[in-house]
Amino acid sequence: MRLFALCRLSRGAAGPLSLRAGREGSAALQAGSPRRGTAGTGGCGETQQAGGRCSARGSAAGEIIQSSKKVLASLQKGHPTFKPTLAIVQASDEDLVQKLNQNFAEEIGLHVVHICLPQSSSEDEIVGEILRLNEDPMVHGIALHLSENAYNSKVLNAVKPEKDVDGVSDVNLGRLVRGDTYNCSVFPTASAVIELLEKLVKTIDGKKVLLVGACGPLEASLLCLLQRKGAMTMSCQWKTQQLQSKLHQADVVVVGSTKPKEIPVSWIRPGTTIVNCYLDFLSGEYGYGQDLKYSNQAAIEAVGPLTIAMRMQNMVKTSERWIQSQQYRQWNLHCLKLQPLSPVPSDIEISRGQSPKAVDVLAKEIGLLADEIEIYGQTKAKVRLSLLERLKDQPDGKYVLVAGITPTPLGEGKSTVTIGLVQALTAHLNVNSFACLRQPSQGPTFGVKGGAAGGGYAQVIPMEEFNLHLTGDIHAITAANNLLAAAIDARILHEGTQSDKALYNRLVPVVNGVREFSSIQLSRLKMMRINKINPDTLTEDEISKFVRLNIDPSTITWQRVLDTNDRFLRKITIGQANTEKGFFRQAQFDIAVASEIMAILALTTSLSDMKERLGKMVVANDKNGHPVTAEDLGVTGALAVLMKDAIKPTLMQTLEGTPVFVHAGPFANIAHGNSSVLADKIALKLVGERGFVVTEAGFGADIGMEKFFNIKCRASGLVPSVVVLVATVRALKMHGGGPNVTAGAPLKREYTEENLQLVSDGCCNLQKQIQIAQLFGVPVVVALNVFKTDSHAEVDLVCEIAKEAGAFDAVPCNHWSAGGRGAVELAQAVRRAASQENSFKYLYNLELPIIEKIRIIAQKVYGADDIELSPAAQSQINRYSQQGFGNLPICMAKTHLSLSHQPERKGVPTGFILPISDVRASIGAGFIYPLVGTMSTMPGLPTRPCFYDIDLDPVTEQVKGLF
Repeated sequence: MRLFALCRLSRGAAGPLSLRAGREGSAALQAGSPRRGTAGTGGCGETQQAGGRCSARGSAAGEIIQSSKKVLASLQKGHPTFKPTLAIVQASDEDLVQKLNQNFAEEIGLHVVHICLPQSSSEDEIVGEILRLNEDPMVHGIALHLSENAYNSKVLNAVKPEKDVDGVSDVNLGRLVRGDTYNCSVFPTASAVIELLEKLVKTIDGKKVLLVGACGPLEASLLCLLQRKGAMTMSCQWKTQQLQSKLHQADVVVVGSTKPKEIPVSWIRPGTTIVNCYLDFLSGEYGYGQDLKYSNQAAIEAVGPLTIAMRMQNMVKTSERWIQSQQYRQWNLHCLKLQPLSPVPSDIEISRGQSPKAVDVLAKEIGLLADEIEIYGQTKAKVRLSLLERLKDQPDGKYVLVAGITPTPLGEGKSTVTIGLVQALTAHLNVNSFACLRQPSQGPTFGVKGGAAGGGYAQVIPMEEFNLHLTGDIHAITAANNLLAAAIDARILHEGTQSDKALYNRLVPVVNGVREFSSIQLSRLKMMRINKINPDTLTEDEISKFVRLNIDPSTITWQRVLDTNDRFLRKITIGQANTEKGFFRQAQFDIAVASEIMAILALTTSLSDMKERLGKMVVANDKNGHPVTAEDLGVTGALAVLMKDAIKPTLMQTLEGTPVFVHAGPFANIAHGNSSVLADKIALKLVGERGFVVTEAGFGADIGMEKFFNIKCRASGLVPSVVVLVATVRALKMHGGGPNVTAGAPLKREYTEENLQLVSDGCCNLQKQIQIAQLFGVPVVVALNVFKTDSHAEVDLVCEIAKEAGAFDAVPCNHWSAGGRGAVELAQAVRRAASQENSFKYLYNLELPIIEKIRIIAQKVYGADDIELSPAAQSQINRYSQQGFGNLPICMAKTHLSLSHQPERKGVPTGFILPISDVRASIGAGFIYPLVGTMSTMPGLPTRPCFYDIDLDPVTEQVKGLF
């Protein structure tokens, strides 16, 4: 049905609401053809007798206004900061109604924004403004006042239905027709007509009502509303045949457009109730108005204000629906069915065999609003941080950490357990759950480890999108990191080749005859206690201090990064071109995920917090030993711009259609090894009070879990409910003294045949990791990833030893081969453990000296006898303490392959001294990181990297060989 037919006689049927004064000075609301012969120049005076005052008090409009005012006051009582805003887009010369809109809105407590576009605005310009307002979270309703030829279906339907206060969109009209009056706005003129009729006639039921000259939303809305009231309705235009007969038979006539001169008023029988939406009908031009016994003259005078009142009532109802939409929504998740095969196909085959839900469908199922997601393709979406404000009063769900025993080349499967657990909770136990994972680096993906999407029937899909690029966050980090690195060397070059005056003139140039500081330069002046804002007033000494950072090149700690394993970038020389004028130095590349900006992304709590952290990053010392920061270099704002999208978590799904956040990806051996605080916080709100958020810590519990508790939980303020500790029989056998494993070679029989002694000996590592978790007062559930080569006796032995060591429970899991169904027992154990009270505590007090905090971690977590500091490490500790950084937590950079600093020592090494070769600081991220032994921050490629097996089908564009 076309609701917006072109109708020259009734523009208002699909057009603006405007006031028009007749010869007598009375006013009626019209929605008609272009205004002609209007009285006055616009404003309040046209709403009653000439010179009268705009007021709705004591009238039908007044009752609507007062009722709406009470409803809004009640809404604002529960939401005191809520200020509903109506945006009126005007692209016409009609402004008489604006004053009435403003007055009524102010009386109710609404805020009106009047947007005036040129009358000559094109359709695309008008639609563009509407779309902008659609996306503006501060605008809750939109109304249009356009010229006659600007109204069409495209323009009217550009308004979001939930913001369409005049009810002119197809969606709102459709809802009205279906009877969904709660979720729609009704065309205000139609509502005003019904309101008047209910006051003018005893009952509408059974009355013959004729609509003349109406079309579009006015006609559609009135027919629907009148029929619902029991009226017998007819609708026609002025040139309809047998119009005289129809007018004569009607009990009620609703006039929707200007009456042609050739149609006499005498065709309407005396006593007929007339509601006029177009004032010219009773202008007195033909002299017939006095002859008819109109019972609705007062109503005619009130049509205009009443319609505006109805618009404001719609706005209040829209505000009420908006507040309701902001509340926590129960999940309506439809899980995907799995049909596991045996033998289990490759990960990528399993991923391809499942058809994921469209990400916007998933988002809606878990209670995300349409304006809270930014869609990337079909299966990925960024989630906006505004959700945290919307759900700030929503209680958090349970918080579960997945950690592991000390890793081995055989793999433990923490990501697989994480995914299997949430699939079990949601798809099989009907409990809301969210997995929060790190984004994998391309280094391991193309190097030796492969992807990180989980595996088997417990993985994130599509796995190739998860493992490759995702939404570009790591690329954004790389760009930001390297911009800062370039700024450091460029600043050294420019300071070394220019005078103070030349530097000042370039740093603070004259632009169009005006010289002024940028905002970040003003911040630097303030930090330097130079309280001046006019660049021409600085003294020579102040100019010198302002322009010279005097970076000591030997103290630069900020390195360039690349998300590729490239061993030949571990040490390089930069600045060798003649254009760099001899300013060369030794430098290096790190893997991108080792950048401090990645750590900041993982630990930040808001955009403003991230910007502050970026500015605090210490990149070097000056020649006086003072720290030089990104803020000093003037690059903070630019870094924030590069990171503005990366700060939003990426929404994906598991094989069974349950939600996953993928965000941030710091390594656990050279950084803190956890996904983002923001992803966890958003997920905890979305799952609801009884739901579960399952996040994963990198490598063994001694590294990833310890940093999760001491660094991430301090940053987030969140308290974990349960630790799930992942182990495998094969890995425990290696810790028990089993033979070394060579990549690509067949496993030796110790790993494929039952060997209870090896398992028993290797459980010492599992016992140690359980004890480490207990240091923090959190209950532990052991998840034993079962392989087909594991015997029942081996599985039972591990579970028994784990419980004896203090685990709340120990559960064998088969999610790799069976999906969520294979982790149901684990999910039940986690739910029981989460219901227990825990006594979570940090391992050390931040006020302790840096050395003491390092010693506590070395002795209590790793089992070292003591620590040994190199002279360089001691010097750095002294410097950081003097610079005021001594109260930061500790992030140990240590091998992940052993509890000690020696990778070959499996099980639980004892009797060792932990060597601290160097100490560095990530001030923006907020931690001190000691380097244990020799740690590389740039991995290298093996003899046979994974990329040998990765390929692209040029016909189907499918990726092959990822795992």
